[in-house]
Amino acid sequence: MTALLISLFVVGWVAVALIGSQAYFRGEQTKPIHERNWRSDSFDQLAKSVTGQATDAGDRVPAYSGDAFTSSAL
Repeated sequence: MTALLISLFVVGWVAVALIGSQAYFRGEQTKPIHERNWRSDSFDQLAKSVTGQATDAGDRVPAYSGDAFTSSAL
């Protein structure tokens, strides 16, 4: 009985981790992206391996165009 409960807990935890990872990467693939991360090959490769879908750059828009990172006045 205890082994059954432990195995159900482990299977449930793995399922939640996989679903959460896919939800995270699918959400990140469509969010506005900071200019310094626009061409992140490592993110694109990892996201494709987790979700099975390539990142569509047409869905992404630059964000934070006037922040301190891009400002030369600071």
